[in-house]
Amino acid sequence: MFYKVATLSYLIDRLFGEFMGGRHPVIYMGNYIRWFEDNFYRDSTIRGAILTSTLTIIIYLISHTLTILIGSIGNGYVQIFILSIIGSISISTKMLHDSVKGIIENPEDIRYLVSRDTENMSLSDRYKSAIESYSENLSDGVVAPLIYLALFGIDGAFIYKGINTLDSMVGYRTPKYEKFGKVSAILDDILNYIPARVTALLIALLMGSRDAFFKFYHFGKGHDSPNSGHPISAMALSIGVKLGGNTYYFGELKEKPHFGLGKLKIDDMDILRALSFTHRLDILIICTLLYELL
Repeated sequence: MFYKVATLSYLIDRLFGEFMGGRHPVIYMGNYIRWFEDNFYRDSTIRGAILTSTLTIIIYLISHTLTILIGSIGNGYVQIFILSIIGSISISTKMLHDSVKGIIENPEDIRYLVSRDTENMSLSDRYKSAIESYSENLSDGVVAPLIYLALFGIDGAFIYKGINTLDSMVGYRTPKYEKFGKVSAILDDILNYIPARVTALLIALLMGSRDAFFKFYHFGKGHDSPNSGHPISAMALSIGVKLGGNTYYFGELKEKPHFGLGKLKIDDMDILRALSFTHRLDILIICTLLYELL
C-alpha cells in the first residue's frame, strides 16, 4: 500500500503544491527546534542528541497515531487517498520546480533559494545557482521523501523531514553548532546517502545521458557534502554545463571544484533543460501508479 501512497502523494503535490501554507508541519518542526535551542542549548553533543531524539519521537507519535486512525477506516481506497494527501505534504516537487523556473523572470529572487552571497552575482552565476539548488533539492525535497514514504509510510517520510529540517537549522560546522548539531548532521548524511545516488541515477536515466550515468560519482565525490555533489554532477553532465566553482559565502571566498564537463556560461535555456527532468519524472510516476492499479 505504501507504494501507491508514495506515487499518489507525488501527483497530489505536483498538482496542488504547498496547499497548507503557514501551517506546514515543517514550520512546527522548526518552531520546536528553535524553542529547544532557546531554552536548552549547550555546546554539547549530548544536548544536540536530546533535541534530535525528542523531535523524532514527537513526529513518530503524531504520524503513527494518524496512521492508526486512518487504518481504522474500512475502505482501503479511502485510506490510501487520505494517507496520500498527508504524504504529499512531505514532498516539494511543485514548489521546487516553480521557484527555480521563476528565476528566469526574476533573477534577483535567487537570494531566496541559496545561502551564498548573491548581491554581486552575474546573471550566469544566478542561473547556475538555481540549477545547483534544483539538483540538490531534487534529492532532499522529492526523491528522499518518496523513498521513505514508499518504504515506511508517513512515519518514515516525516521523520526524514524532521532530520532534514534539523540539519538545515543546526547542522553547521561553526563554533556554535559543531557539537550541538553533530548528531543531526550525521543522521542527515546517512538518510540521504542512498536517495542522493538514486537521484543522480534517475537524472542520468531520464535525461538520457551516458556521461551522467558513468561520471557523476567522479565529480560528485569532490563536493564537501558526501551526498549533494552527486545529483548536481549528474545534472551538469546531462545538460552540458559546468556547475560549482568558487563561491562567496558571508563575504568570504570558498574554493569549490567544478561539476561537469560543459560550458561555464549558463543561460535561461539551461534552466529549462534542467527543469525538463521534473516532466520526465511526472511520466515515470504516472506510469508507475497505473501499473500499481492494474
